[in-house]
Amino acid sequence: MTAFIECLEKWSINDSKVRAVLRRSLAFDPGKYTLAYPYVEPFLKANESTLRRQMYYLVAGLWATHWKLERSEKKITVAKACANYMVITDSSSIEKRFISVIDADSSQLPYRLRQLIALLKDYPIDFVKLLEDLLYWNNELKLTQNAWARNFYRPSYDEKI
Repeated sequence: MTAFIECLEKWSINDSKVRAVLRRSLAFDPGKYTLAYPYVEPFLKANESTLRRQMYYLVAGLWATHWKLERSEKKITVAKACANYMVITDSSSIEKRFISVIDADSSQLPYRLRQLIALLKDYPIDFVKLLEDLLYWNNELKLTQNAWARNFYRPSYDEKI
């Protein structure tokens, strides 16, 4: 998964068309925009599950909308970025959006995540971790959603006073 994001980074530095195509792919259901195939399909097996294929396309599109050349800061999870955003902006609406994401089923996820990632444009999101998490989104124990909730509601040891 790290190779996937690294490859997108490398390709996009040489050709901004990569980001444009992947951003445009978010207007379609994940995996339905044929121009995005050359950038995602090399990382998928022929017999990949539908969910896995969709999550790769979704993360590629989200990555493209969020990309900035100068990002060299340490990457953080979506949940931690939401928590930081809430503290800095003193906005309770981010919590509602965050809850709507962790409550979403895989069909609602693309729309809700697009909105959330757009709000977090100033945060260095860890897209490798996001992809790893989304691949287990449909787990019946909701392990990913529970981990996100813990990361959002529990401050890290560095932040404790």
